[in-house]
Amino acid sequence: MRTRLLPLLIVLMAGVLLALGFPLAASLAASEQQRVVVDRLDDAARFAALAQFVDERSFGTDERGAVLSGELASYHDVYGIRAGIFYRDNRAMAAAPEEWVVPYDGEGRRAFNEALLGRRSHDPPQVWPWQPDARLTIASPVVRDGDVVAVVVTDSPTGQLRSRILRGWLLIFAGEAAAMLLAVGAAFRLTGWVLRPVRVLDAVTHDIATGRMNSRVAATGGPPELRRLARSFNEMADNVEEVLEQQRAFVADASHQLRNPLAALLLRIELLALELPEGNEEIASVRTEGKRLARVLDDLLDLALAEHAAAELRLTDVGALTAERVASWRPVAEDKGVVLEGECGAVTAWADPVTLSSALDAVIDNALKFTPAGERVAVTVGLVPDGTAVAVVVADRGPGLTEEELGRVGDRFWRAGRHQNVKGSGLGLSIARVLLTAGGGGVAFAPNEPHGLRVTVAVPRHAPAEAQGQGFTGR
Repeated sequence: MRTRLLPLLIVLMAGVLLALGFPLAASLAASEQQRVVVDRLDDAARFAALAQFVDERSFGTDERGAVLSGELASYHDVYGIRAGIFYRDNRAMAAAPEEWVVPYDGEGRRAFNEALLGRRSHDPPQVWPWQPDARLTIASPVVRDGDVVAVVVTDSPTGQLRSRILRGWLLIFAGEAAAMLLAVGAAFRLTGWVLRPVRVLDAVTHDIATGRMNSRVAATGGPPELRRLARSFNEMADNVEEVLEQQRAFVADASHQLRNPLAALLLRIELLALELPEGNEEIASVRTEGKRLARVLDDLLDLALAEHAAAELRLTDVGALTAERVASWRPVAEDKGVVLEGECGAVTAWADPVTLSSALDAVIDNALKFTPAGERVAVTVGLVPDGTAVAVVVADRGPGLTEEELGRVGDRFWRAGRHQNVKGSGLGLSIARVLLTAGGGGVAFAPNEPHGLRVTVAVPRHAPAEAQGQGFTGR
């Protein structure tokens, strides 16, 4: 979520900075040019004041004309600015350089024509740093007895103006870059502050989904809305945990309370069987169903205890423990005519030995039930591909399951339709899954080639604090 939210904030902040930066850059350029224009207008006004009293008829002998010509020449030599005073018919009263004339078109002609109307020329177009040939032309009228008799025209190079504008823009760019860096840092802190409760909520949700029902969110950071969400989530988790605890308690109490009446009922059935003829089919059927009900109650009690008990994880030699369980089940396999093989190398993982033993018993028992005589059940111990868990794979050569049945295997009380005559309650693999999930492990089911079922029991290799949230998915 941070990768989606952070670019959005950065783009918005960049847009704000650009929206402020462009007008500021344009204002800086206009301000620098206005300073130059005002300076040129002052110079033009001074030349107009000098030219106001110069008589055209005595220009060559008039001292004022000589002073004016000297001022214009010095002005051009010092500043490199062309300047001249021109009569209405475009003749030059004085100009520096002497060969300079009023332009016949362009900005110079526009300024000259405006000055002829008795007002100074309007501000010239804005000069930008990428216009090396741009010049500033300013015109001011020379008024005598209320009439415009001549026009002062100045034509200035813009190199220094463009340099000042460019330096100002570089300062603005540096300021924008610094502001952008600060904005990015603030965006990182802001998104971290906003999304930290979301990440914690996600982690706690995963914990609860994988069986750690006591996980809760610390509603101490983030925006008020997320703190309220965290408190509501904790209330929901408390209610869910309470309901589940009530269900587990009910299953445990019900299975425990039903065992005594069922035992008494089975005893009375046995007493009644003594009064009936030997081989009575009805009494045999009742006896079989009674024993099946007893097994279901025992499995329900085991399931309730498995869901309630907390796993006590410690570093365990999974290979040695698996070899021990294979050895314990080998007599049962030999009695059925099934070959039970084990390849149990020395490898350690974090697991509850009792829990792992019970889960392996359930898986191996299930494999032996459905494997016909003369076939094999192979048990191997190794690492999963990414090395984060130790996997115990139990592969049988039984009839296997269809793709639809693989999606349901491990559900409580579920059994394939063609296996209803096989002894069992449909709770064994469910109990194994509950036991393993409590310790951060898991169980996965897949077809075994050429036929049969492949069950993978996995437990984490890392310490409980490191393995938290890495639950085995079976992929």
